[in-house]
Amino acid sequence: MMDFLQNSTFFGVFISVLAYVFGTLLQKRFKSPLCNPMVVALILTILTLVVLGIDYKTYEAGTKYITFFLTPATVCLALPLYEQFNVLKKNYKAVLLGILSGVASSLLVIAVFAVILGFTHEEYATFLPKSITTAIGMAVSEELGGYPGLAAAIIAITGISGNMMAETVCKLFRITEPMAKGIAIGSASHVMGTTKAMEMGPVEGAMSSLSIVVSGVLTVLAATVFGYLI
Repeated sequence: MMDFLQNSTFFGVFISVLAYVFGTLLQKRFKSPLCNPMVVALILTILTLVVLGIDYKTYEAGTKYITFFLTPATVCLALPLYEQFNVLKKNYKAVLLGILSGVASSLLVIAVFAVILGFTHEEYATFLPKSITTAIGMAVSEELGGYPGLAAAIIAITGISGNMMAETVCKLFRITEPMAKGIAIGSASHVMGTTKAMEMGPVEGAMSSLSIVVSGVLTVLAATVFGYLI
């Protein structure tokens, strides 16, 4: 049985999809942010690999099919933006200002906490790109002298946290405007947060998708300044 699992090309895909489906069913049953499908899938996958003694490289080899579809899946994020283009056209100034505010506040908070906690430059550069997509964030971190591998983990945690807490935070601060919700979620928690924004509504999803792109570009530009403050 173990030999079959280790040599199966589709094992990585099977366990990943099965774990995510279970997480989705769990969330529908309990309606709790703690039952986030991505978190449940992550925990179940790790436990499965540990219990069965399967090497991570074996699992990773099977997930190449999922990785292959990441690019077209990311491109699909532009669809809600296209559908809500009229909303963007009418409110482009507010949208861009909101994204700019989100990027600036993220970078400033990291800089302040880095000073308070006494981060080294390497640690600071690792945390700085926490709110943009993994590919861009790792490149920014490496360019500034941080640790790209750790930056990827921090970015993932940021995205998962945003996905789990988005609705709760919006209710807590009484944010009811769909555009404001989408911009805040996309600027703070990139793609993982955007999946939650799409569940909340079409406008939220569109604005969050736009925020991913614009905040990524702005962060790269701003990092040339913020990256050398500490």
